[in-house]
Amino acid sequence: MIITSLAIAGGTMLVMAVILSFILGWANKKFKVEVDPKIESVLEVLPGVNCGGCGYLGCSDYAVAVVMDNDPVNKCTVGGEACAKAVAGIMGVEAGDIVKVFALVHCGAHTDDRLKSTAYRGEKRCTAAHQVAGVQGCTFGCLGFGDCVRACNYDAMHIRDGLATVNYNNCIGCGACEKVCPRAIIAITGFREDRIPAVTCSNRDKAKDSKSVCRRACVACRACVKKSDMFTVTDNLSRYDYAGYSEEHRESAAEALEKCPTKCIHFIGKPD
Repeated sequence: MIITSLAIAGGTMLVMAVILSFILGWANKKFKVEVDPKIESVLEVLPGVNCGGCGYLGCSDYAVAVVMDNDPVNKCTVGGEACAKAVAGIMGVEAGDIVKVFALVHCGAHTDDRLKSTAYRGEKRCTAAHQVAGVQGCTFGCLGFGDCVRACNYDAMHIRDGLATVNYNNCIGCGACEKVCPRAIIAITGFREDRIPAVTCSNRDKAKDSKSVCRRACVACRACVKKSDMFTVTDNLSRYDYAGYSEEHRESAAEALEKCPTKCIHFIGKPD
């Protein structure tokens, strides 16, 4: 009796398994979503690091966007020019203007340059310190607790004497540091040369106030504007046209650097 019951149960399970297999096989064919083979081809030439520098969660999402939505083929910061040309070849389009992007820290104040700083005994993270009033006199500058360092997977961010500093030999422009900076002083910027001029200040206070909290603060004196029309001053802060920079602007930028009274303009990038 027991053997008979077991046999019936086993037979029933076997029949059900066969039926379910048939149903699943039918459903797989019936509802199968056809994937454009170009997506796989694009995915194969992407570096696969899923850094998010292209603006998508990962390489697979970017590959879908390129093929299905005609997204630009030159967004992969890790793959660079070779990757862009390979993707362009698959899509049958031109790679377009390829500009390398890197992190740019808009603050140049080291520990000794910061005035009116107070002792901070809280959690050693920028996001925590940013919530505390009076941590340092400048409310625009780098806090120096290394949130960007922890976010970077490429050993490109370091804290040097209280200031976030980029190793441009390692930086791929993925944007992880930019996303975690609570004061938004890190910006992913196009570098049309290995070294470009940069305004390393974010303080938008008036000159008297900015000078009282930092030795390297921009004082909106417009000396840079007089030397180069690539500089503009808005909201008490000098700004540079990074997108328009080229070799022909190098000399005038160097002259502006020399005239800057607080030395908040520098050439940054890969070492010469």
